[in-house]
Amino acid sequence: MEKQKSNDKGQFKSNFGFLMAAVGSAVGLGNLWGFPYKMGNGGGFAFLILYLLMAIFIGYPCMLGEFSIGRKGQKAAIGSYEKLDRRFTFNGWIATIVPFFLLTFYCVLGGYVLKYLIANIGDIFGASWGVAGANSETYFGAFVGSGAPALIFTAIYIIVTVLIVMGGVSGGIEKFCTVAMPGLAILLIITVIRSCTLPGAAEGLEFIFKPNFEVFKGTGWITVLASAGGQIFFSLSLASACMIVYGSYLDKKENLEQNAILVPIMDTSVALLAALATIPATFAAGMEPAAGPGMLFVTLQTVFNSMGSAGPIFGTIFYLLVLFAALTSSIGMLEGAVSAFMDRAADKGKKPSRTKISWSIIAVTTVGSIIVAVDALGAGPLPKPFGLGTWLDAFDLFAEGFMMPGGCLIMTIILGWIHPNYIDDEVKLSSGYKSKPFVNFCLKWVAPIFLVFILVGQMNSFFALGWF
Repeated sequence: MEKQKSNDKGQFKSNFGFLMAAVGSAVGLGNLWGFPYKMGNGGGFAFLILYLLMAIFIGYPCMLGEFSIGRKGQKAAIGSYEKLDRRFTFNGWIATIVPFFLLTFYCVLGGYVLKYLIANIGDIFGASWGVAGANSETYFGAFVGSGAPALIFTAIYIIVTVLIVMGGVSGGIEKFCTVAMPGLAILLIITVIRSCTLPGAAEGLEFIFKPNFEVFKGTGWITVLASAGGQIFFSLSLASACMIVYGSYLDKKENLEQNAILVPIMDTSVALLAALATIPATFAAGMEPAAGPGMLFVTLQTVFNSMGSAGPIFGTIFYLLVLFAALTSSIGMLEGAVSAFMDRAADKGKKPSRTKISWSIIAVTTVGSIIVAVDALGAGPLPKPFGLGTWLDAFDLFAEGFMMPGGCLIMTIILGWIHPNYIDDEVKLSSGYKSKPFVNFCLKWVAPIFLVFILVGQMNSFFALGWF
């Protein structure tokens, strides 16, 4: 029988289940959609170096901080920050609001992935609803701008996400992630092998691994730093309530240091594998690695179309793994918000209904999803928000651009300067906290400085201010 907490939210049955859920939340479209095209825009190797540095100096200490805050507080982000210091309860609210913005476009992109998975399955059987060798750019544009079909696939994706979260911690989230994550790893390795053995793929491998810092000239490094930094938060699900709430579900005997190291390592490994699955194939097809968000759909579908009869098979494998990754992340985002509002209900003496809260939250985010779907990545009839190209950019601006790095900056100030010993006893429950000097140094000095540069760079990038 599942061990229950006082608010009846549940708990992970095993550390492996926790790890798969945490890695699943981290591994998502941020890795398989965002990382490859941002690496393409950031000059390949130069982007990779900055990303790896931030995974070490921001990813690990901040991940450990969020796990510890959650497990010590035994609540979601709002309640755990309130226990840490009532003055900073607002930072829990910031983290809890982030999923509302992320899910608006995440569910739309998840719907796109579902459409491409079904289309490639159709091609295997020669069905009329397959891609059927159509020009990838034309096919993508027609689907995105189609209105009803795009909304239908988005709705299906949303319903699947909610149903998994409604299953609870061990019965829904843990059960799905323990199957989906190993399956994702196997499918991704198969795709990487095929991508790296295509004629012309060597140029893509050189782009990823050959040292080249041309993009760093002048103040260009700040732009790449901002892009890599935003990707770190989007990819690792930091400052989005998810890791705090997953920490609150973790048994006191489990090693926080070990888990906080493993999640960034696994996430970064998947991100690198995603780059190996996409960028060599992009070069092999003679296409542009800096193609932007369309790389996952336009560029790769072109590659699959060029593979002949094997193309639909590899297309099906690839989009299935992307779907697994997307779902594990979206359920983590939704759970971060659901858990917080279950806490609020319990604090008022009410019995929280996971089902009712899940549907209420998704109803709000669905309004945003409809806007993003109708906007059709900027090709739709809606007016452009805040001078940005798409509504996806607008929602991403608030979440990945400002709230996530801003919320994480506040956390580093709290743990690095105001309450520097707050997490010590929680970490020491399961380990000797050997990394304490490194974590304290990063939270006090390194991470805040990086985060300020990231915030400034994000503002410059989103609004095309031309500062750098």
